[in-house]
Amino acid sequence: MSNAQSAAPTSRREQILKEAARLFAERGFHGVGVDEIGAAVGISGPGLYRHFAGKDAMLAELLVGISERLLAGGRMRVAEGGGSPGAVLDALIEGHIDFALDDRPLITLHDRELDRLREADRKRVRQLQRQYVELWVEVVRRVHPGPSESRARAAVHAVFGLLNSTPHLGRPGALPGRTEMAELLHRLALGAFGAVAGEPEAGESMAASAPVPGA
Repeated sequence: MSNAQSAAPTSRREQILKEAARLFAERGFHGVGVDEIGAAVGISGPGLYRHFAGKDAMLAELLVGISERLLAGGRMRVAEGGGSPGAVLDALIEGHIDFALDDRPLITLHDRELDRLREADRKRVRQLQRQYVELWVEVVRRVHPGPSESRARAAVHAVFGLLNSTPHLGRPGALPGRTEMAELLHRLALGAFGAVAGEPEAGESMAASAPVPGA
């Protein structure tokens, strides 16, 4: 399981963040009150202030936190990948798919509310994201050494757009099961990188032997 993947909340603070993310994604940051977040976790609105200074603090912890977890998880996969660049790329894709399937509210929240963060927090998110992208670029260029660095970077951004499209793919019940969806996203991502390298068939052959998250 990816460290970016949602786990069952183990503390009241984590429960608050989980419900805040869900409500912010559904109704927008300004459409949700502290009392509603408190009710979702079974405490009074004012009781939330024992855990967070306010909604702004929750939003910052959610968006900075997921960027930190994605980068840490990516670095772990690179470190544990051994000598096979293809296996490392597979692991990076699997980890991001876990995030894309299990943390959809955070994707929506990032798209809609990033500009509401304080400047320092927003810069921190962008810094973490750049480091995460460059981690991928290095691995992609090891697997596909032909494309230029800028072309590989463009491919990484495009694949992130593909994987992060999960909140826009319709109602959960209208999608394939989690295992099938994870496999589909994995094949699409590998195919995209292969296409950039001029090898569209590579994604199919690599994905066939790749472990599927949740299988």
